[in-house]
Amino acid sequence: MRDHFLLDPGITFLNHGSFGATPRVVLEAQQRLQREMEGNPVAMLGRASAQRLASARQRLGGLLGAAGDDLVFVPNATTGVNIAARSIKLAPGDEVLATDHEYGACVATWRRRCAAAEAQWRPVAVPLPFEPQAFAARMQAAMTPRTRVLFVSHIASTTALVFPLRDLLAAARERGVVTVVDGAHAPGQIDLDLAALGADYYAGNCHKWLCAPKGSAFLHVRAEHQRQVESPVISWGYVAEEAEADHGEFDAARSGHAGLDAYTGRTTLERRLQWQGTRDITAFLAVPAAIEFQAAHDWPRRRAQCHAMAMELQREVLARNGLEPIAPDEALAQMVPIPVRATDAEALRRWLFDERGIEVPVTQHAGRVFVRVSVQAYNTRADLKRLRDALAEAGV
Repeated sequence: MRDHFLLDPGITFLNHGSFGATPRVVLEAQQRLQREMEGNPVAMLGRASAQRLASARQRLGGLLGAAGDDLVFVPNATTGVNIAARSIKLAPGDEVLATDHEYGACVATWRRRCAAAEAQWRPVAVPLPFEPQAFAARMQAAMTPRTRVLFVSHIASTTALVFPLRDLLAAARERGVVTVVDGAHAPGQIDLDLAALGADYYAGNCHKWLCAPKGSAFLHVRAEHQRQVESPVISWGYVAEEAEADHGEFDAARSGHAGLDAYTGRTTLERRLQWQGTRDITAFLAVPAAIEFQAAHDWPRRRAQCHAMAMELQREVLARNGLEPIAPDEALAQMVPIPVRATDAEALRRWLFDERGIEVPVTQHAGRVFVRVSVQAYNTRADLKRLRDALAEAGV
């Protein structure tokens, strides 16, 4: 499988979780789209982009268990979380409830949003070792009458825990709590059925575990919330929407432009979030190529193999150190946080890369240090042995 990717053969790459890696055939599909765009930028962007993006969203929706019209492409999951945070009305005294495992950039988003609204950001400690069966009850118990939003990762970035969300999201809905899920690591790593999951807002990356080009992600918004979505960039879609509201149809003479639907689209999500000025949309259009690549290579089987290899590595390292895992096997996927006896996470990361050529993040949570290993289909047991031996050599 490694021959399908452009990874440096001199590096042991065990960090797919940070930015992903894209197969050659998917990059070639994107490059063909870029050449087509440069042949006539107006034809692709000005006359065909809405239709082609809609087609790509339909293909993605089929994978995610979602309607294409409830999806919009964004550059990354953090952008999707920001859009959700901007769109949900908060009042003084409201609470945004979260776990203490959330991604730092998104924590910063919510802290600023809460400060501006005089609301409260309230993280709930989810202790380690993680007990999946107690998760939903712990988060429900933390809800109060002031809880307006529940923000939670599907797969935590630092600790790689797969949070069981369905029961928790259903309970939040019963209480009238709006739910926002950071699904940055989920698409392509675990099975998804967004309609069944029921989050009000779900942001996920395509460029991580789905192996699409960098800068391809999505925001899924339940239909009842789409009218309140606010774009970070106000552009032509708002013009089309306002003109149609005033006149029953788009008034080209009023705006000075005709044919806007060809790139703004016609749905609320399209008009508010799709066209934000000139940008390269080919990463979005290449998402179906990534889906097709994984389908052609029996990705469910490869995901299972990667999980098994990661668990095997974790058992070996923990047995040597006399440590216990932080979660049961079923609460982890292809990304595994291996506890190590290190005190300086950054020094260990640098040593692994500079001295042993191993690209792997070393993370920290609640005073503990983890080597967060990502095992993707291009990895081999030899890759994992190199890391295992390097950790032994480092004495951690």
